[in-house]
Amino acid sequence: MNRIAGALAALVCAAPGVAAAQSYQCNIPERIAPPHAEGPTQGQPRRVLPIGGYTLAISWSPQQCAHRSDISSSFQCDPENRFGFTLHGLWPDGKRENQWPQYCKAAPVLPQTVIRRHICTTPSAQLLQHEYAKHGTCTGMTPTTYFATSARLFGNLRYPDMAALSRKRDLTAGQLARAIAAANPGITTRMMRLTADKRGWLQEVWLCLDTRLRYRACPAFEKSLPDDQPIRIRRPADR
Repeated sequence: MNRIAGALAALVCAAPGVAAAQSYQCNIPERIAPPHAEGPTQGQPRRVLPIGGYTLAISWSPQQCAHRSDISSSFQCDPENRFGFTLHGLWPDGKRENQWPQYCKAAPVLPQTVIRRHICTTPSAQLLQHEYAKHGTCTGMTPTTYFATSARLFGNLRYPDMAALSRKRDLTAGQLARAIAAANPGITTRMMRLTADKRGWLQEVWLCLDTRLRYRACPAFEKSLPDDQPIRIRRPADR
């Protein structure tokens, strides 16, 4: 096991158990359709590069489900389920702008045990498959350890009252970032990036980590929304 994989495995052993963070309601079906294998393409080629850090990407589910467009979102957006933030993935970053490892080796189709364990954190079997194929294979981790590690990082996060913030007039990206930082001692606004769509609706929060999975200031070339940029939050269901 390489040094990066060792750091990840140590976190798995040391971290507390994970709850379904930000899952207001998650009903796991008796049968989950298996994902299909994924691999590099001409547009997304295999890249084996040194890892300079990591990004923990979390998505705001109400925004994703407002414009769902494919079957992969059917479980996440089913009215029987209600999610707030969900885990998009743990991504190895490169050491330079626009250079990161991906699809480092062939990925097996994920077993049902792994999918069922993490479907309330990342509510799409195909997205779980994609995340391991594109990102997890570059960490030196097995699927079990990769997902346990990213889920524990995600489960340790805390959140401000997103429903209250969604009703706030003239909310800015800087105000939202400060609210998230205030809920997570040790994380500052310089350690995160916010993304929004063209109409200003919050899409994701990206948190920057070093190679030992400790939160760090994001590299200068990783830009976030300007502090004074208006941002809107799609209101969680029944909140």
